[in-house]
Amino acid sequence: MEAGSLAQYKLPISSVQLPNLEEIMKKLEKSKLTAHKTVQISGSKSISNRLLILESLFKNIKIGNLSNSQDTQLLKKALSENTETVDIHHAGTAMRFLTSYYSIFEGKTTILTGSKRMKERPIKNLVTALQNLGVEIEYLENEGFPPLKITGKKITQKAVDVPANISSQFITSLLLIAGRLENGLEINLVGEVTSRSYIEMTLDILTKFGIKNSFEGNTIKVEPFEINDETPVVHYEVESDWSSASYFYSIAALGRQTIHLKSFYKESTQGDSAIAKIYADFFGITTTFTEEDHKLTLQPNPDFQFPEKIVLDMNNCPDIAQTLCVTASALKIPFDISGLGTLRVKETDRLQALYNELKKLGTETEITDLTIKSVSFNEPEENIIIKTYQDHRMAMSFAPFCLIKELNIEDEDVVEKSYPMFWEDLSDILI
Repeated sequence: MEAGSLAQYKLPISSVQLPNLEEIMKKLEKSKLTAHKTVQISGSKSISNRLLILESLFKNIKIGNLSNSQDTQLLKKALSENTETVDIHHAGTAMRFLTSYYSIFEGKTTILTGSKRMKERPIKNLVTALQNLGVEIEYLENEGFPPLKITGKKITQKAVDVPANISSQFITSLLLIAGRLENGLEINLVGEVTSRSYIEMTLDILTKFGIKNSFEGNTIKVEPFEINDETPVVHYEVESDWSSASYFYSIAALGRQTIHLKSFYKESTQGDSAIAKIYADFFGITTTFTEEDHKLTLQPNPDFQFPEKIVLDMNNCPDIAQTLCVTASALKIPFDISGLGTLRVKETDRLQALYNELKKLGTETEITDLTIKSVSFNEPEENIIIKTYQDHRMAMSFAPFCLIKELNIEDEDVVEKSYPMFWEDLSDILI
């Protein structure tokens, strides 16, 4: 049955056509959380996408628990096809990773394009780095943005400077091809590093496959890596996605019941695993791990005293900022969140989207290019309709508010980008 079909969902979640709107809305009735439900989340999109590039380049990788997200499936499809034009639609990770990937195939020309929104997302810093390494890349429409015409080259230059405050996916894109380069690669990060944890996750994956690397100060070095008949095959079981887990932390914080999630690792390399400490510190959600079945348990502390204010730098985990803002808004806890510079250039301008949609929950905010903070809390609107702006995280981060008040989410199928089973899993734990 296709995602979004009413028959596959239980009450209290249903799909209804709201008046005067073209999209099918997801109506979330005011609900309660059922205690001790278990949710199995598919493999991390971030890890899966890295592994797919490495699998294609090095051939000695076998992947288990691959993400079922739309982004991962689009990347997998692109890597399996031998076409001159590759359309990755909304998949931003695929756009960035494939830009470097197609750059190293000598003489091969590839047109890399995407959706209207993708053509508005900047890629200049990555393209400039590749051009400085000798790759031929042209902008086919607007300078600094997709679509791109990439003509692969043999890269022999060893070092390149890259701004440190850009998306970590730009840096990861270069790291994933580094082992295939004749002389490896040295990346000198200029300035303060953004989302360092995601870079470290990439380097950890490279290490697991025998690709030697180091990250000292602001310099990353990756040595060349050759595959031969004696190179062992590495099996990699992808950990479940911590970004997806964040929504259940929000649900536990609002519903004050225990939730179990599988399959997660205590020593995770995913940056968004920071959600465990954040929700322990500010919302009283204790996380415990069961090693034998890789299960984590989210347990609310009934005696927890909520803070007077949340002040937090989320530079290393900006993708969970939306979830945190909704949770704090629902509990009317003032917040001042910084380190959010990358949110302006995600699937939508997430800071502006939060500013717009939190108003509907009764939260007035102030935003800058790097921050969002609450100003006041008022009563929520009577008929809440949350716009998603074609952003999967807007849909899922606002959904837990149904534990406070009924609301509607526009464009329900947007969750397929990262978590196709989200509505079904949500329905299973609510009454």
